[in-house]
Amino acid sequence: MSPHGETLYQVSMSNPAAFWRHASEAIEWDVAPQKILDDTNAPFYRWFAGGKLNTCFNAVDRHVLAGRGEQIALHYISPVTGAEQQISYQSLLAQVERLAGLLVSLGVEKGDRVVIYMPMVPETAYAMLACARIGAIHSVVFGGFAANELASRINHAKPKVVLSASCGVEPSGVIAYKPLLDNALAFAEHKVEHCVILQRSQCSAHLEAPRDLDWQSQVAMAQAAPCVSLDATDPLYILYTSGTTGQPKGVVRDNGGHAVAIAWSMKHIYDIDAGDVFWAASDVGWVVGHSYIVYGPLLVGAASIMYEGKPVGTPDAGAFWRIIERYKVKSFFTAPTAMRAIKREDPLGEQVLPETLTQLKHVFLAGERCDPETLNWSGNVLKRPVIDHWWQTETGWPVASNMMGAGPIAIKPGSPAKPVPGYCVEVLDAMGKPVAAGESGNVVIKLPLPPGCLTTLWQNDKRYLDSYLAMYPGYYLTGDAGYFDEDGYLFIMSRIDDIINVAGHRLSTGRFEEVLCQHSAVAEAAVIGVQDKLKGQLPLGLVVLKHGVDLSEEDLCAQLLALVRQEVGAVASFKLVSAVQKLPKTRSGKILRATMRNIADNQSFTMPATIEDPQSLDIVRSALIKMGYADAMTKALN
Repeated sequence: MSPHGETLYQVSMSNPAAFWRHASEAIEWDVAPQKILDDTNAPFYRWFAGGKLNTCFNAVDRHVLAGRGEQIALHYISPVTGAEQQISYQSLLAQVERLAGLLVSLGVEKGDRVVIYMPMVPETAYAMLACARIGAIHSVVFGGFAANELASRINHAKPKVVLSASCGVEPSGVIAYKPLLDNALAFAEHKVEHCVILQRSQCSAHLEAPRDLDWQSQVAMAQAAPCVSLDATDPLYILYTSGTTGQPKGVVRDNGGHAVAIAWSMKHIYDIDAGDVFWAASDVGWVVGHSYIVYGPLLVGAASIMYEGKPVGTPDAGAFWRIIERYKVKSFFTAPTAMRAIKREDPLGEQVLPETLTQLKHVFLAGERCDPETLNWSGNVLKRPVIDHWWQTETGWPVASNMMGAGPIAIKPGSPAKPVPGYCVEVLDAMGKPVAAGESGNVVIKLPLPPGCLTTLWQNDKRYLDSYLAMYPGYYLTGDAGYFDEDGYLFIMSRIDDIINVAGHRLSTGRFEEVLCQHSAVAEAAVIGVQDKLKGQLPLGLVVLKHGVDLSEEDLCAQLLALVRQEVGAVASFKLVSAVQKLPKTRSGKILRATMRNIADNQSFTMPATIEDPQSLDIVRSALIKMGYADAMTKALN
């Protein structure tokens, strides 16, 4: 960590109240916090107790009042529809305050929930900010989610209103949202009073009066609503993340801690100030979209890009780079899987022209483990620092990262660098004892978590305690396995349940994947542990090849097996590998290893609601059967 970064970290550890009091000065408060950290009800810690603010005011109104209303707040780019739009802070305010007024006219009050089931369009950002403006708690559900999954979230959050659209648009075509929403409402036990539907030209939705209302006409008639002053500890949003029981967990984020932490991270981690352009190529259905498409850039007065497209195919592997140059993006954030997709289509980086990327300073990768090969390829092609950083839906902002706004440090491929200020990260063994440098264990964060992290799970404090705090009292369990090296760099290798136990040797899937990706023919890889009567488990690898590779299956397998034996050793017992056309992933790019493991071991499984391409499971199943695993009769549970 740089000297400045090290100083910040030490102050955050030795005097967190002073550190976060100073950070809170970047936020405009209606009432200043009376107590920076309230620990009277530990482990339910609360930050900025007694303070009052409004997140929407901080993200929109104050920039207009400061005379920067004409500055661009949002660039909307939709290659799938051909639409582009530049939205100033003044225009954003006008849209948000009228939509907030519409919600008020529908009876939505402070503390009421609003479900947002929308595509990547500006109105989705308006919806989130409008809820924040009046103190309603929004819950964004990824557009296109299956009806039963949407119904479960409606039942859990019990929204008064649903904000939705007639459709989303994917490269494969139009996806009608309204029939999915209608089915979800029919399934749900909770009855929603009103649905406000944004009609898109690609698909018109049938509205059921009096429940359904037309977005455009209703907003046009609505009166502007002022900001409501909220307690710092009042919930801002609920974001559902899949739970191991199959029941989604509703992560709760508060207003005060969220605003302070996200604004701090924009400056110190991403090096973004007012007037800069920041692009997080994600979706508002994920935490990245909440933190760094909508709230983060706007809280610091920057411009954010909303992109309705893909890294490849809309239209090609150069789409990201052309947008970065055209809109003068300073910091760019995407997932490693997006870079792998680009690498597969354009392995030599020929789409990155020398005269492009003139304003780009940093590229950030997160959302899954980034193997060194992908990091190195990205850096070599882009000629910019590529920063692997690590965080979770639950934390809401980075836990470990190279802080580009506070004096960067050397990059170590495979590591998201060191913990950032506020996070006391440790690696413990099964008994709760710290492990030595270089030794793997369970990655935990000492309580209290810093501002901006989850405060609990929606209406389920017990599950919050059981899921995150029970295993190691005084610590938050991240669910990830990894280690610190002798320089204090953190390495996240896999989820805890992705550790393979081969004849008593605990081996990380991440290490296997790292080695497989070193092969020049491999674009990406996934390794799972399959059952074995003798050794307990054996590692099984699936690889996706780069386009244009001319290598027989026999030669490929022989080379990959030799590579793993050389890099990991004979103890790995790595003898099972096959090439597949694609790997099953969530829409955010996470590989569905647990689902593949269940298929291989002939265990029933629940079809993941967020799977991008269900056909990919059939592709993997066929490969597993050829290797002597899986069963064609194993079905997903509905």
